Amino acid sequence: MNLLTAQAPIRVPRSGKGLALGIWRFLVVALVLMLSLGFTQLAVAQAEPDREMRTAAPSISADQWRQVRSGETDANFRDSRFDSNYNLINSSGETWRQLRNRWVSPFGLIAIGGMIAVIALFYFIVGRKRLDEPRTGRKLFRWSLLMRSLHWTVATLFITLALTGLNLLFGKFVFRTLFGDAVWAWMISASKVLHNYLGPIFGVLLVVLLISLLKDNIPKKHDWVWFKKGGGLVGKGHVDAGFANGGEKAWYWLLASVGLIVVASGFVLDFPNYGQGRDTMQWANIIHAIGALGLTAVSIGHIYIGTLGTEGSIEGMTTGYVDETWAKEHHNLWYEEVKDQAMSEEEMAAQKTGSNSGGASATKPS
Repeated sequence: MNLLTAQAPIRVPRSGKGLALGIWRFLVVALVLMLSLGFTQLAVAQAEPDREMRTAAPSISADQWRQVRSGETDANFRDSRFDSNYNLINSSGETWRQLRNRWVSPFGLIAIGGMIAVIALFYFIVGRKRLDEPRTGRKLFRWSLLMRSLHWTVATLFITLALTGLNLLFGKFVFRTLFGDAVWAWMISASKVLHNYLGPIFGVLLVVLLISLLKDNIPKKHDWVWFKKGGGLVGKGHVDAGFANGGEKAWYWLLASVGLIVVASGFVLDFPNYGQGRDTMQWANIIHAIGALGLTAVSIGHIYIGTLGTEGSIEGMTTGYVDETWAKEHHNLWYEEVKDQAMSEEEMAAQKTGSNSGGASATKPS
């Protein structure tokens, strides 16, 4: 089972390889620039370790705090945001803090930890889903180089954002205790820079990927049967599936709904200079955290099924080809459409030789 789905295989010019290479080069340059920004910020912070202390507010009495909270301010009061009527201390900020620390963070950790525990238990009890029949050695083309490059780029960005987000949310309880303030300061600063700068890139590429894969993810009647039979775990025999089965379509539409909500809320947080107030930023933060934690939990199950959990699934996304037996067992409706295109290793080698000599190779469109 692959991370996402694509269209039926046809032939396109070799220019897709050049485009994929261009995408990778762009991403490498962008990553280098973002890392340089992170190290620059760290260098400045280390050069002036007392800067924050010099600009900190002097000691304030309890009466003054009560005055600020109640709104009874004088001409010396200055708010921290332009054109804002919020007090320095406001109830909405405390509500946000309570929601984030008492509900979102704990239950997000439970969701992710619970998913890992369920997968581990399933693996030790049921084991890996192996092919029922021997491999034929004949291959069917499933993923083009361009689609594989786009898939792995989005997947890599997703994992990076998930790890940096988890570090921002929970890292202080683990790494600060283990490594001390100096290492923890570097980790949190680097995580913040990576998360803020990679997020928009992920959002744009996710939209491109979703548009490219829309056609094969339209729900069909047999998808409901796929869910009722638990993807083949309930009852006997294989369940019908086209190029994308019910589980892959569910993951697609989860990304197309919750994923885009996470991206949109992330843009609100990433660009606070477009007039949004504190209340908007606070709710965007809560929505972003809930959606991101939920997607991270589900993605762990998805990654397991597409790699260790199912024999032959990851081959399509690494080589572009899948074995005939795998296609017949997991995507039988698609197999019936393309079974006459199956090739042996010798035929594939001959086709590759012809492609390198200047001919067109079999690839899927983006």
